[in-house]
Amino acid sequence: MPLPNDPSPTPATQPVQSRPAAASTGGSRYIEPLLLIAFVLVALYFARIVLLPLAIALALNFLLSPAVSQFERLRIGRIPSVILVVLMSFALAGGVGWIVARQVITVINDLPNYRLNIQEKITSIHAPTNGPLGRAYKSIHEIGSDISNATNPKQPAPPPPRTRRERERQRLEQANQPVPVRVVPQQPTTGQYLDLYARPLLEPIGMLIMVLVFTFYMLVKHENLRHRLLLLAGRGRITVMTKAMNEAAGRVSRYLVLNVVLNATYGVIFGVSLYLLGVPNATLWGVLMGILRMVPYAGTMAAGLSTIVFTLAVFPGWWHAIWVLLLFTGLEFSVANFIEPHIYGKGTGVSAFALIVMAVVWTLLWGWPGLIVSTPLTVCLIVMGRYVPQLSFLDILLGEEAELSPEAHFYERLLAMDQPEAHQIATSFLEKHTLLELYDHVVLPALVLSEQDHHKGALDGVRGSWLYKSVAELIAELTDYECAPAEGPEEPESTAPRPRPVICIPAEDEVDELAATMLAQLLDQCGYGTMLLSTSSLTPEILSRLAKDAETILCVSAVPPFAFAQARKLAQSLRDNLPRNPIFIGFWGGDGDKENLRARFGNARPNAVVTSLDAALWQVREMTGNPKSPALS
Repeated sequence: MPLPNDPSPTPATQPVQSRPAAASTGGSRYIEPLLLIAFVLVALYFARIVLLPLAIALALNFLLSPAVSQFERLRIGRIPSVILVVLMSFALAGGVGWIVARQVITVINDLPNYRLNIQEKITSIHAPTNGPLGRAYKSIHEIGSDISNATNPKQPAPPPPRTRRERERQRLEQANQPVPVRVVPQQPTTGQYLDLYARPLLEPIGMLIMVLVFTFYMLVKHENLRHRLLLLAGRGRITVMTKAMNEAAGRVSRYLVLNVVLNATYGVIFGVSLYLLGVPNATLWGVLMGILRMVPYAGTMAAGLSTIVFTLAVFPGWWHAIWVLLLFTGLEFSVANFIEPHIYGKGTGVSAFALIVMAVVWTLLWGWPGLIVSTPLTVCLIVMGRYVPQLSFLDILLGEEAELSPEAHFYERLLAMDQPEAHQIATSFLEKHTLLELYDHVVLPALVLSEQDHHKGALDGVRGSWLYKSVAELIAELTDYECAPAEGPEEPESTAPRPRPVICIPAEDEVDELAATMLAQLLDQCGYGTMLLSTSSLTPEILSRLAKDAETILCVSAVPPFAFAQARKLAQSLRDNLPRNPIFIGFWGGDGDKENLRARFGNARPNAVVTSLDAALWQVREMTGNPKSPALS
């Protein structure tokens, strides 16, 4: 059975089809998500009449569910709890609407009283008439007038008729002028009248009714809907689906509840501050700020600017408007930069840039209501991407956690030929981890990635040579890295066995040599007598001298994916010349069962196959019988 990363030649029966099949699979891997996104966007746009009320109802369900659960804990039934919560919500919304309506009527009735202030403001912001700026404006205006008169000169009025014949001819010309025709519009029919005036009113009412029906049904049939989703997912995915629904409900509910509380508090503070500044109808502007701020980005600016414009119209001077502007700027800066990040934290899991992009997308699809529900829907998409493998790109694109793993970041900096940054990544990793963990979890995986890219043709020779040289310099810098002593009591020197020598031999290329160098360095710091030999150094004389000392341990270092054949050949040669010496193979980063890997080496008969430096240290410990732990801290 072929092994993963097995470099052995492919059988002749299938030599050609493997690479095209991989290319085809890779192409479909990127095409299918794009087709899925296009289909979903088209469906969301054309089905918005039904999906928009459903999305708003879903957001309201997340908002009201905690309150319903609280009433249920008081031993009130599900349906009475839902009715009670819905009635309380209607009462609160009706009270706020009544206050806003009264205040709006008052503002409209008082607008004529502010006409003089508005005219003075408009006059004061006209271009100045004195000073250098005023003279320049006047000169430009005069030049523009001259050019306009030169381009369109006034036609002189025709002279009045002098003789009787001229007057008669003028009268005939005027009589022959066409009579102007005025088109009288036709009175609209009943259907046209309803379409023109009733439709804009009936559509919001119909949507409101749909939202109420969906919300009430979701709250009452909460468990029923949950069971249906679990049945759709299938029995094999009940655990995953349950985690996804719980996470989505928790994140969205927490965000919506905190959002309502925070914006209500913001509106109260804004309204009270306006009242202290003497702004009329302060309650209206405070309520509008609290409501409109729930609309991301646009709502806050609309409420703030409308308040400032109203203040400009009410007061004769500029100072009140300036104070309101400072109040709005200070509140928004403090809340947006300090309070909201502290309260929300990472509860939504959406990056700031993704919030802006998705707000634009949902607004283009569903209009202003889409902007309101953009954050809850985006959170649901991220949760789906986290638990559904086919939609994992959603979590990557929209999620807040988008950091590369240490090994990927280290390798990316090496590819960019940024040696200082790559070494800084290794140094930062060492602040919280051991040298062994750095080599095993950062440097060695990066070398495996480089070897894969090299054999794919994605890593050119110049960049590869620079990368390997940079890693070699890092390993050399860490040669004198001080390690804390191993944990646990140490054996007395008289009873501790003498460490047996270990020879590390790279299988083929420079990557294998770097891995062998890291192992030799770690073994040396653990107190073992270690030597690094190249393949070309294994002359018959050296092999004969090694054969005299059967306690010498040999380790063949090989980095996949295409070092298996050479490692097997080298191990076979060592076993033939050194039948009594313990030999183990370091197949770094290899996949699969270690016993199966060991069996693949056949007649080489290695004592063991390890896939990490940590396992290699423990393997040497077992072979030498050294009771000291090889862990480096």
